[in-house]
Amino acid sequence: MSDVAVGNLVWRRRRAAMRRFGGQFWGSTPGRIGFAILIVFVVLAVAAPLIADRSGLDAVTSRANGVPQWASPSEYGPLGTDYLRRSVWAQFVWGSRISLFVGLAATIVTITLGSLVGIVAGFVGGRVDGVLMRITEWFLVIPFLPLAIVLASVMGRSVWNIIFVIGVTAWPSTARLVRAQVLTVKQRLFVDRSRSLGASGGHIVFRHILPNVSGLILANATLAVPISILTETTLSFLGLGDPRRPSWGKTLVEAFDNSALTRNAWWYFVPPGVGILLVVLAFTLIGQTLEQIADPRLGKRR
Repeated sequence: MSDVAVGNLVWRRRRAAMRRFGGQFWGSTPGRIGFAILIVFVVLAVAAPLIADRSGLDAVTSRANGVPQWASPSEYGPLGTDYLRRSVWAQFVWGSRISLFVGLAATIVTITLGSLVGIVAGFVGGRVDGVLMRITEWFLVIPFLPLAIVLASVMGRSVWNIIFVIGVTAWPSTARLVRAQVLTVKQRLFVDRSRSLGASGGHIVFRHILPNVSGLILANATLAVPISILTETTLSFLGLGDPRRPSWGKTLVEAFDNSALTRNAWWYFVPPGVGILLVVLAFTLIGQTLEQIADPRLGKRR
């Protein structure tokens, strides 16, 4: 068989696998619900300049335009104003950008580090595996949130520091999961056959190991995004977020600090709370669906 024919066969198999994956995902009700919720918030974040005027985030501009303080949604639509006369709707829309960006970017760092450590430890084994797993266990022993708080305090208040802090403190669980899967895959017959034919370690990793653990990595990534978003919200609530950029966590801490609860200004703290809840729910539903597709035995157990 010629190289062209082999290439065509490989692409046909890949397309068939993608169609099968799409059918399985879209056939899952939780997956469809999570995907629909996520699309709504992605569109909201991408179209922020068209949906909400950024000048609504400026307290000076709002005051100059005669915007009322603590106005309810019925007085100043669509979501009222805060203690500085700023539009809550503008804070919600523009805050979705930061929250989603931090969640996705921190997850990329987490999954990259965790997958790299897990694959190297599982495939190489021996002393390398021992050293990497001791480092992983050291990070697992230290409480995640206190470590993130300490690092964020030392490094300063910025979005990129928050992304780095979440990424370097959340990777150990991914590393252990990927390592366990790699240990299983590298014992299979097709890996032994490839090794006996003289394939290099890099060839085995990229052509056999990585494709067989990619499903687990993808499912774990979607489950790591809500953790990253919640961590960013927690750090912002503790005053460690970027004060120059709007985020849902920043809105919540300002609502708390300025007695929105006692004023019954529900329009100030409910929207960011609901936004965080829905985004976390969306990624959790998508992650569980991908996990069931990657390992059908999970669906049977449930």
